Amino acid sequence: MASNGVLRGSDIIAALKKAGVSHVAALPDITTSHGLLWPLSRDKELKLIRLCKEDEGISICAGLAHTEKRAVLLMQMTGFLDSVNSIRAIACEYNQPICMMIGLLGKEPDKKPTESKAFGVRIIEPICDVMGIEHMCLNSEDDVERVPDAIAHAYATSRPLAVLFGKVLEP
Repeated sequence: MASNGVLRGSDIIAALKKAGVSHVAALPDITTSHGLLWPLSRDKELKLIRLCKEDEGISICAGLAHTEKRAVLLMQMTGFLDSVNSIRAIACEYNQPICMMIGLLGKEPDKKPTESKAFGVRIIEPICDVMGIEHMCLNSEDDVERVPDAIAHAYATSRPLAVLFGKVLEP
């Protein structure tokens, strides 16, 4: 597992598999590409669905949930902000287990997102709170180990989940 606050993509991928995730819908981005997205693209057990826009991933994940497949939407905070209306309608109002992993570009490793100097990072958790979206932030290996239970809870309750994290430094 990660040490010294460094998030490793292999740990996150292992947590997704432990949660029973079979599909990952994603767009390339600077926060996740090296440490998480490229290793995901080579993984034989997970199906990577490449997206043009994040909000289409909301619909894809909802459709997969209806076929009893677990999916995660991997995106940056800017994509989350662009997708708020889709998240509101599909995940929140229609009670769908949309599990989002949101990269926080510019998040300082030693700060909570709400304490960040970056405005875009600082507002994500309050937006989740207002929308009733359960959320957690990955800062350590202990946090990564909680991901499978959080995903299982989202599917059991048919509610959205936001897993927030800074840069994944290692594959």
